[in-house]
Parts: sequence; structure tokens; C-alpha cells
Amino acid sequence: MSHLDWPFFEPHHRAFAARLEAWCAAHLSVHHAADTDARCRELVGLMGQAGWLQHAVAGDGGAIDTRAICIARDTLARHEGLADFAFAMQGLGSGAISLAGSEAQKAAWLPRVAAGEAIAAFALSEPQAGSDVAALQCRAEREGDGYRLHGEKTWISNGGIADFYVVFARTEPAPGGRGAKGISAFIVPADAPGLQVAERIEVIAPHPLARLVFDGCHVPAANRLGAEGEGFKLAMRTLDVFRTSVAAAALGFARRALQEALARTQARPMFGQHLADLPLAQAKLADMACRVDGAALLTYRAAWLRDQGRTVTQEAAMAKLVATEGAQRVIDDALQLHGGLGVRSGAVVESLYREIRALRIYEGASEVQQLIIARELLKGAV
Repeated sequence: MSHLDWPFFEPHHRAFAARLEAWCAAHLSVHHAADTDARCRELVGLMGQAGWLQHAVAGDGGAIDTRAICIARDTLARHEGLADFAFAMQGLGSGAISLAGSEAQKAAWLPRVAAGEAIAAFALSEPQAGSDVAALQCRAEREGDGYRLHGEKTWISNGGIADFYVVFARTEPAPGGRGAKGISAFIVPADAPGLQVAERIEVIAPHPLARLVFDGCHVPAANRLGAEGEGFKLAMRTLDVFRTSVAAAALGFARRALQEALARTQARPMFGQHLADLPLAQAKLADMACRVDGAALLTYRAAWLRDQGRTVTQEAAMAKLVATEGAQRVIDDALQLHGGLGVRSGAVVESLYREIRALRIYEGASEVQQLIIARELLKGAV
């Protein structure tokens, strides 16, 4: 039984999944490109032309279809990690505009994001404020009809290739130097004077990442998203949508690893039979399949609940925690079943092994998800 037969999905979700699967098979490759920036730009263009990026931004009436986003990331991750990354960043980078943008802001940016004509980025993390967003120090000081941004951001996905950044900065000082109040969100074009890409960051699975510096960067008041001081809530709302989709990406990587493991164990001769005939290999395969389906159930439950208008802080955290940690185990087992071939540079499972590791950290590390889940449980217990 396919997971798409589960009752979480509508007929249009199943049709979308089938069309995307066929497109991925024709256009994507699991192997890393030599030029990551160029491939990322190419993928954004390809997905925009094919219409897939329309599912990463708000549709008619301002609604975001969380299940469609999750299906897209699940499918794209199975075929090419960078394609999943490019799709996700178009959604995350423009998510605050989808959720809180004025009609003018939406009209100016969302059609270009959906068409693949503008690359988006989400600039929240700082050197001392990653998982702890309340420690954010970047400042936005009022000046005339706008603001001046001072400070820096780091680990910014699409940094260096983005056409615009949604930047979170303090418009009011924080008591004791930290706190959720007084944070506001701004749309900052990449060519804004005073914005500098200070450093490109290399990681084990190549993605465009950078450190940004804001040195008196001027932002018109019309570029503020929502009211002053509402930025923290907006960042959390955005992450609630896309945190579930991180689980979907991990699920896609795990599915590909299980697929590769099944093919390898059935083809590999061992002790007069095949590796798949050995009980120890069968136990690993069974455990991998259970982790995949368990993660899928939590992921699509969270996506379905959000699409029903429910708050999914706990469910999204559960999905991300279980899916990313489980995918790491599934991929590790797949690599083990490949033996020496699994650690050979360029092998599919070796690529997956590098791809999955960051998902246990970004958009809230696994330990942060545990804190969120516990906090929500304790709320309900009072």
C-alpha cells in the first residue's frame, strides 16, 4: 500500500505526486553538481517553468498547502538533494511574505518566486542566535521613512545567490539583551546598499550558504512585514509550516536509501546465496521500513492537521525529530549493507549520508525539538 493511499490526501495531492515523480525522473540526478550555485539557479528556473514552485508559496486566498509542500520535498529529495533544497528555500524564504505580506508585497515578490525568476532566502540565524532566536542582536533603527539595519546573519541558505532576503531584526532593545519582543521582519533586496555577503560557507553536502553583514543597510518602511514587534511570531509561524517539510525531505532521503539497500542486497552474492537471504540483512531491512513508515505517518499527520487550520507546534516538532533521526539510522544501515561500496565517493548512499546530517540541525536541532515537545506536553498537563 502506497503512503499516498492513506486518508491524509485528497485526489489532487495524488495527481500532483504522480506528475512530479515523472518530471523528477526526467530532470534530476542524485549526484552532486560540480558548480553548486549554478545548479541551484538552474533548478529554480526549471522548477519555476514546470510550475512546481507555485506549491511553495501561498495560493488563492493566501493559503499554503502543507501537504503539497511535503509531497514535493519527499519526492524531490529521493531524486536530488539540491532540488529539494532549492524548492524548500523558495518556500521558506518567501514564507513570511505568504503569511503576513501586504497585497502589494505579495504581488511584488510571490509571482517571481513561483516562476523561478527570483531566488528567496530566510535570514534569521546569527553567530550567537541559532536555535535560540530570542538572543537575536541584529538591529533595525528607525530613520526617516525607513530603517537602518546593523549586524550580521550566518548560515543563511541561498546566501550569495538570493535576489532578496527576509531579515529579522530588533526594532526595540531587548531587556537584558535578549527576548522575543521587539523583533520585526523586513524584505531586503540583495542589492540594497549596506548589505554585504561577507563569507561563503562550505559544508559536507554542498549548498549555497553565507554569512551576511548589514552596515547601515537602508530598508524602506514599506518593506516591513506586518507590524513592528511581530517578527518573532512570524518567524515561528513560518517555521511551523516548513519544519514539517524538513521531516518530508528526511523521509525522501530515507526512502531512497531503503530503495538502494533493497536493490543491493538482492543483487549481492554472499555465502552461496544473496545478502537479502541472510536473517541479519532482513532484520535491518525490516527496521528501515518501520522507520520510514513511522516517519511518514507523523509527517503527513502534521501536514494534514495544519491544512485543517490546526496549530501543529508539537506535531511538527515530533515529525521533524522522528523523521530526521530515523533517516540518519536508515541511511547508515543502507551504507552498512553496501559494505565498502557505501563509502566510495560518488555512491548514492554516500551522498545521502552527507545530505541527511544537516537536517538534524537546521530549522531547530533535534534537542530543540525535544524541548518543544516537552513544553507542549507540560502545557497540556496543567
